[in-house]
Amino acid sequence: MRKILVLVIVAAVFSGSRSGVSAEFKAGAAVTDVTPASLPVKVNGSLAIRKVGLVKTPLSARAIVLDDGIERLAIVVVDSCMMPRTFLDETKLLASRETKLKPNRILISATHTHSAPSVMDLPPVDADESYVPYLRKKIVEAIATAEKNLEPAQVGWALANAADFTALRRWIRRPDRIDKDPFGNRTVRATMHAASNWDNVTGESGPEDPDLAMISIQARNGRPLAVIANFSMHYFSGEVGLSADYYGLFCEGLKARLSHGKDQGTSPFVGVMSHGCSGDIWRRDYALPPDQRPVWTIDEYSNQFVDLAVSALESIEYRHDVDLAMAERRMELKYRVPDEQRLKWAREIVDAMPNLSARNRNEFYAVQQVLLHERQSTEIVVQALRIGDIGIATTPNETYALTGLKLKLQSPLEKTFVIELANGADGYIPPPEQHFLGGYNTWAARSAGLEVKAEPKITETALRLLERVSGTERRTWRQSRGRGADAIAAVKPIAWWRMDEFAAPHARDSSGHANDGVYEPGVVFFLDGPSSDFFSGPKEPNRAAHFAGGRLRVRVRPKSLDGDYSVSIWFWNGMPANGREVTGWMFSRGHNHGLGAGSDHLGLGGTAGHAGRLIYQRSDDSAAVVGGKTEIKRWSWNHVVLVRSSEKVRVYLNGQADPEIEMAVTAADGSIDELFLGGRSDGAANWEGRLDEVALFNRALTPDEIKALALPE
Repeated sequence: MRKILVLVIVAAVFSGSRSGVSAEFKAGAAVTDVTPASLPVKVNGSLAIRKVGLVKTPLSARAIVLDDGIERLAIVVVDSCMMPRTFLDETKLLASRETKLKPNRILISATHTHSAPSVMDLPPVDADESYVPYLRKKIVEAIATAEKNLEPAQVGWALANAADFTALRRWIRRPDRIDKDPFGNRTVRATMHAASNWDNVTGESGPEDPDLAMISIQARNGRPLAVIANFSMHYFSGEVGLSADYYGLFCEGLKARLSHGKDQGTSPFVGVMSHGCSGDIWRRDYALPPDQRPVWTIDEYSNQFVDLAVSALESIEYRHDVDLAMAERRMELKYRVPDEQRLKWAREIVDAMPNLSARNRNEFYAVQQVLLHERQSTEIVVQALRIGDIGIATTPNETYALTGLKLKLQSPLEKTFVIELANGADGYIPPPEQHFLGGYNTWAARSAGLEVKAEPKITETALRLLERVSGTERRTWRQSRGRGADAIAAVKPIAWWRMDEFAAPHARDSSGHANDGVYEPGVVFFLDGPSSDFFSGPKEPNRAAHFAGGRLRVRVRPKSLDGDYSVSIWFWNGMPANGREVTGWMFSRGHNHGLGAGSDHLGLGGTAGHAGRLIYQRSDDSAAVVGGKTEIKRWSWNHVVLVRSSEKVRVYLNGQADPEIEMAVTAADGSIDELFLGGRSDGAANWEGRLDEVALFNRALTPDEIKALALPE
């Protein structure tokens, strides 16, 4: 198990107050029980119709109202799987009539427990008609009560690394193990829980977000009022009956630990766990061997999580001179509607169904195609708010962890978290590159039907709203430079791709020579790279790109490589060595779509020879493939340098003085100025795994220089 590292940011929350305003910060909190009064109820969160008549744990609506004397806003988190925008718009309007809050100053989100009554129509499960008005009433009651509980308050921020409690559930399948989608096409290169069988996968499809962020609110005398936590973990699952899942257990655990069960006639402490960006996240770490994966009960998981949170909260410093700001934007997004052929297929299936209650996956997606065709587009709500120097952004979607990281790292407010499934429920929004890899959270349906560019549009909107509420421009994120990065710079590369991008298409050249590259489809971003301590420093993960069939294409400046050259690459292979004839080509210099005389190709061997060892091929002569001596472990970071002179090729592994490969060659074709990373120039057996810190030099590196580029022993 990875070590739990608690990082507490002692957050003096600076006011950033409006000119001439002496803010008196107040806060109030309340909880209402939203467990249905009558059972059974319809429950959504699966493709099957379910009715539940058992209550395992109560369901709640937890509300926080904040006021600075000028601005008043509310944050509400409800134990619900998802709630539609229309329902929430009506709820906010009703709340505004019973309070001093404006509808656009209310944020309402769902925890995403899959064990709560259905509040929205998502065939085959419709909203439970008897529960919807009851829930609306109870949310309004929570907001109104929280407003009545307003009192002078102070606020602080804490951040803990909770990596042991979350992990990637979406993994990339091997190119020879691609599965079919509901429409009969082999498109599924990535899907949830695919890594339950390691032989089927090449690696995670994105990064995790291990941050447990918390806004702690106290009365001026230090009495705890509320904690608003935010974490990216989808849900625990496995509960029988209606349940608030781990969210509710965490909140009740915080209350027991912080309020000591004594409210002394004052308003009760309210713990809130909001849902972070968790679309591709779950609790099981498939990167660990099966016998090393933690086996928790939901109570064990929640109790240990509360321990971590309380430890982080202990060192907060609080400020009371804070002001508030909030902004909202409504925007229209298109659905990915079916073409004529798919619509015909869907209507034939739907017409043969006795009703719209789908009995299998094909029927479900057929119904969804008809619905998307009828609706064409939808309205969504995006919000941002500021509490002093703390920011909160929202999405109305099931959002990937990468999207949350984009918002946090670029937010003008360093202390920012993101609440998903807020102000609506508009399905998964995979980053565009994830659509290329397929999987059920990309299949067009109400659960994932927004346009391919929805994620960047929502991300940009949230950043602009954060800029508005902060009055400050967003930050520009760049990977920091550790000793390893400085070592690369010292050897003066003519091109250096750090592979630290958030998204396609451009790979920035960090050498200063403007040899930027272009990512092809089939590459995903922001995965963990080699040693963070070496390349980016101990406080920042080093980032890498994962190649899943696509390449990075680069055309270097003319005559840059007329003579000798070297390329330094950090590589991580995701394919088993017995998976195909060539495990994968990681570097190629040649003409696109071909090989040609004078070209160079570097990769890992497979069943055709040199399995799991470095291989080099010159030109288009497959008989001239030469293999290395060392078998390279799958899913491990290694360093390789190819040194190409007019007479010889040498390939060095992990800084060793003796080359793995050494062979005589004729001079390279100096006219070839196109390079390929993550694949060969002809596109055969492209790389399946990660690459990072690729540096190009217009000379032959010396053994001492090569050693300096590898990790120190």
